[in-house]
Amino acid sequence: MSAAITGPEPQATNQQNPQVDPDPEQREREELTPDRPPQQVVEGEKPKRPRGFAAMDRKLVSEIARKGGKAAHSAGTAHEFTSEEARIAGRKGGRATHAKRRKAIEEQTGKPGE
Repeated sequence: MSAAITGPEPQATNQQNPQVDPDPEQREREELTPDRPPQQVVEGEKPKRPRGFAAMDRKLVSEIARKGGKAAHSAGTAHEFTSEEARIAGRKGGRATHAKRRKAIEEQTGKPGE
């Protein structure tokens, strides 16, 4: 076996190696750029630009929300639903979404529905 490598000499620069990240901070900044929603352009009007959380990257918004949740739990102000509370809340939601249907049935039959 020969110790010499024949052929063109391999380049060991970071630019040629995609596995080596030359500037991880630059890549992180690129990942945290805001998503641009599609905008309809009307003649004579200035296009609206998203503000607040709508202008932020979804990962960044998620990170902020996660920190808020942790802070609420550590402060003792967070609320965790029990299964009974969740059941009651679901029942209220179902009654609210079907209120029109229930009212129509009451008018047809003349009996209050459940």
